[in-house]
Amino acid sequence: MKKEAVVVAAVAGAAAVCAAAAAADVLVRRRRQSRRREKARAIADAFQRKCATPMVKLQKLAEAMADEMHAGLSLNGGSKLKMLVSYVDNLPTGDEKGLFYALDLGGTNFRVMRVVLGGQEERVVKQESVEVSIPPHVMTATSDELFDFIAQALKIFVDTEGEDMRLSPGRQRELGFTFSFPVNQTSISSGNLIKWTKGFSIDDTVGQDVVAHLTKAMERFGVDMRVAALVNDTIGTLAGGRYNNPAVIAAVILGTGTNAAYVERANAIPKMQGVVPKSGEMVINMEYDKALDIESLNPGDQIFEKVISGMYLGEILRRVLLKMAEEAALFGDVVPPKLMSPFILRTPVMSAVHHDTSPDLTVVGSKLKEVFEISNTSLETRELIVELCDTIATRGARLSAAGIFGILKKVGRDTVQKGDEKKSVIALDGGLFEHYAKFRDCLKATLTELLGDEVSESVTIELSNDGSGIGAALLAASHSQYSEATEES
Repeated sequence: MKKEAVVVAAVAGAAAVCAAAAAADVLVRRRRQSRRREKARAIADAFQRKCATPMVKLQKLAEAMADEMHAGLSLNGGSKLKMLVSYVDNLPTGDEKGLFYALDLGGTNFRVMRVVLGGQEERVVKQESVEVSIPPHVMTATSDELFDFIAQALKIFVDTEGEDMRLSPGRQRELGFTFSFPVNQTSISSGNLIKWTKGFSIDDTVGQDVVAHLTKAMERFGVDMRVAALVNDTIGTLAGGRYNNPAVIAAVILGTGTNAAYVERANAIPKMQGVVPKSGEMVINMEYDKALDIESLNPGDQIFEKVISGMYLGEILRRVLLKMAEEAALFGDVVPPKLMSPFILRTPVMSAVHHDTSPDLTVVGSKLKEVFEISNTSLETRELIVELCDTIATRGARLSAAGIFGILKKVGRDTVQKGDEKKSVIALDGGLFEHYAKFRDCLKATLTELLGDEVSESVTIELSNDGSGIGAALLAASHSQYSEATEES
């Protein structure tokens, strides 16, 4: 009996020791988890403080934007904004009539479109388009090969014109050319390529007039067509917006990238030498994406676009999560390898995470697994990630609103004079604004806050789709070589 008692006591003692050890281990793990949570919380709080956008800061940013716009238009330049003269001095009025074409080249695909305009009564009578993929080898071949490929596609498309889309005898087809690459524009229908981007690499085009190359290619394929306007997608958006609403004064793209264009008084552009256009107006392309140096997560490369455009918002979130993984072991002792891959987290995914309303945030969990192969996260971690999304999107939206407010200040639409019922409409395009609801709602609310209740009643933001397509065709119409461009063709 004594031996059994000793054994039982020994077993009980061992069990107690094991239990105590287990309890101690649980306590250590809890303390470690608590420290990790506290560290992650500290990183989130510090990030939130850096991202703060109080009204005073936004007002100063808007004032700086307006000042830079003034400087960019001066004779000597010297601005962080490029403020490029677009040579677009006639925006569509709605009176345009006839058949016009558009070519939109901005990536691995290009689109050709034709529209029949019927003036104020009929507006857009008919619209047709086709999208063409550019083979990879053509993107790195020669100028002739690229523009011949485009001209051939144009010819095929032109040959499908129906009888109701024929031009009157002796009249040449006219084209609006949206070319979304860096260009030094020299007239409404000419511009020299500065450099290729988006996977294109054709050395013999650099420094050359892209319209001249396209024109020669069209001649080789027997396409009787004149490029009436060379534009970018922002100016196309402005044209499309003005066609639908005469009160449109500016266009902003908030998508993968960011840019803005607006209508300026010709006599407010000292650097524009020569004859003042009859319209008394000129569209200015701001190159908004390189606007102002403000604090971002990329020291040494601090540009406005990095905190407001769709290309970077998801990347900012990834960087913060990586910092938390490295310094607070947010996802365990080992940093998930995919979390170290730049730009792996796209902004549409961030938007889906931000808009997750499920009780246990299942979308957040599924996206972490899908993008980073991170599983079994706690609800607390998922809630923290949604909070980070809100911090990043709110900052981007509020800064975007400040940029728009800066444009309104420059053109004197940030105040309302007694008896003045003039409306100001901003045409806005881009997936970030269109599809990221919390970003869009925050931008609108912030602009209202900046303008004040009275002025904000006279300012409207309108979604303007497909500026790079129909907008280019409309600009071809408003810059037609035919004096009867507004008459029936």
